Amino acid sequence: MDDIKTYMQQVGQKARAASRIMAQAGTAKKNLALENIAAAVLSSTAQLITANAKDTAAARVNGLDAASIDRLTLTEKSVRNMAEGLLQIAALPDLIGEISDLKYRPSGIQVGKMRVPLGVIGIIYESRPNVTADAAGLCLKSGNAAILRGGSEAIYSNQAIAACVHQGLREAGLPETAVQVINTTDRAAVGELITMREYVDVIVPRGGKSLIARIAEEARVPVIKHLDGICHVYIDDEADLEKAIRIADNSKTQRYGVCNTMETLLVAASMAPHVLPQLCKIYLDKGVELRGDETACRFVTQMTIATEEDWRTEYLAPILSVRVVAGLDDAIAHINTYGSQHTDSIVTENYTKAMRFLREVDSSSVMVNASTRFADGFEYGLGAEIGISTDKIHARGPVGLEGLTSQKFIVLGSGHIRN
Repeated sequence: MDDIKTYMQQVGQKARAASRIMAQAGTAKKNLALENIAAAVLSSTAQLITANAKDTAAARVNGLDAASIDRLTLTEKSVRNMAEGLLQIAALPDLIGEISDLKYRPSGIQVGKMRVPLGVIGIIYESRPNVTADAAGLCLKSGNAAILRGGSEAIYSNQAIAACVHQGLREAGLPETAVQVINTTDRAAVGELITMREYVDVIVPRGGKSLIARIAEEARVPVIKHLDGICHVYIDDEADLEKAIRIADNSKTQRYGVCNTMETLLVAASMAPHVLPQLCKIYLDKGVELRGDETACRFVTQMTIATEEDWRTEYLAPILSVRVVAGLDDAIAHINTYGSQHTDSIVTENYTKAMRFLREVDSSSVMVNASTRFADGFEYGLGAEIGISTDKIHARGPVGLEGLTSQKFIVLGSGHIRN
């Protein structure tokens, strides 16, 4: 334990020193680093997939569930997406140093705000090795230093990606310590990371509910987080049937093991006889287990009765809860009662209802006539995301560059003094 504490203190000291250099780095140098990292990732595709194969093989031996293995697996396409995400981040405007809201006060001074880095960001994550590249890229572009602690199941993948990150930093003349990947899977390292207030400015946990709950409870450093992704699609009584089926299918079956997948389908009572038989046949053909309320079960005999707990469950699996509701009021009430404030969507052709849904559903992403699967930093044009925040202070929704910065007040004068 003493060795872990000493090691983490050294990591923190290096990160703090690197963060000061990164805060001063110009846009051109940061973009060069990102472009170099992207090139290194692409040229190392074979090595990354080979390293990842070691992780996935060990995961199967250790009995990791299918959803976790899906999140862990790297393919040529996902490696290309990593590189593309880094290039998108490089192409984004550099927010650091941006001055806004500059106004003259009656005293003659000018008061405004300047966008600044947070400093040192600790990211703790499980399964997904692409987070190593995404987090490094966003932290670099926003002028921060990063301490990354991936899960033991992705150790070889994370180390291989970290080597690409360090190569890109080195070639751009920036310190490799701007991005440090913790080289131990000892859980004591997490306990140290989330309490090092002198070195770490914010923690971003990405992983299962138990991990995030533990960090939120034990951290002495501010945390950007979400616990669950209990996402809903509501098919309104004025929905276009073809759109509704396409959106609800995609929201659930495009990918099962991610936080923006629909877990509960809500259908207006007048639409249920038209949409449920068609849509549930698609689900059943794809192997999705259906759990519904009594009304839904009458339309689809293969559906089993849902329990109260089902409405509160993030399955991350081919399981779907289905509820027939009276209309928009009931749908909004259900979402605000059982949802996790992550992502919810309405399918309707009624503009007034759509606007009510946007205003009254208390979630970090609210959608009209679109799949919940779009709740993603890459799809939102953020280049990549470091996580999703369902909190209401500082950052909310997919957290990209702006969420990794803060603002400070600046005052411009010319010898002004206060009377």
